[in-house]
Amino acid sequence: MKQCPRSAPRAPWVWMYHSVDEYVSDPHKITVNPGRFEEQMRALARAGLRGVSMRDLLSSRSRARLVGLTFDDGYSDFVTNAVPILQRFGFTATVYVVAGRLALSNEWDRDAPRKRIMNADQARAVELSGMEVGSHTLSHAHLPALEPDEVHREVTESRAILEDVIRSRVTGFAYPYGDVTSREVNAVRAAGYQHASAVKHQPGANGTFAVPRTYIGDVDGPLRLLGKRLHFEYWRARGTTWRRSSA
Repeated sequence: MKQCPRSAPRAPWVWMYHSVDEYVSDPHKITVNPGRFEEQMRALARAGLRGVSMRDLLSSRSRARLVGLTFDDGYSDFVTNAVPILQRFGFTATVYVVAGRLALSNEWDRDAPRKRIMNADQARAVELSGMEVGSHTLSHAHLPALEPDEVHREVTESRAILEDVIRSRVTGFAYPYGDVTSREVNAVRAAGYQHASAVKHQPGANGTFAVPRTYIGDVDGPLRLLGKRLHFEYWRARGTTWRRSSA
C-alpha cells in the first residue's frame, strides 16, 4: 500500500517581549505596560491559544494551539510584573538573561532609561515557578561582529553561570539583536543548547536553532494582534521551510 508522505512540522508562532513595566520614555519600544500585557494575554486565552515557554513549545507533539512567549534581556520586571499575570492565565514563558549583567542594568542601551536585570535569587525563583531561564550571552554582544573565540566564550560561559545560579540545565538561547549566521548557530549547538531564538526568518539560519519571532509592543491591542496572527498564518501557509533541528 502506498503511504502518504508525512507533512513537515508546522513552524511555531513565537512572541518576543523585553520589559513589562510602567514607563515614560521608551525610545527602543521594548516596554509594555502591565495593563496592556494582561490584555494581550487575555486575547490569547479568548482565542483558544495558550502561551508557553520555548522548552514546552518545541517539545510538544501538537503546537496548533500553542504560542511561544519569550522575554529578552532578563529584566527584574519580568519577575515582579510579568510572572504573576502569566500564572493567572496558566501560561509559561522563557526569559533570556544576560548572564554577565545579573543584578546590574542594560548598559548596552546607552540612549535609553536604565532597567534593572534580575539578580540570582530572582532567576532561581523564575525557574522554580515553572518558567524557563535561557541565555542571552554574557554581555548582550553582537555575535556576528566577534571573533570565534569570543563567540564561544559568550555562549558557553553564560550558560555555565546561569546553570550554577538556577541549579538546573539551561537549554535555550537567544541571539542579541536577533542577528545570526550559520557560524553562530553552530556555536550554540556545539555549546549544548537545544534551541535558540532569532527575530526574523534568515535564509541559511532557521529551524530549531534560529526560531523567528513576532515583536509584540505596547501598541498591540486585540485588533493588531489579530492582524499579526493572520500575517503569521499567511507566512506559514506560503511554505517557508521549518526544520526541527537544523543549522
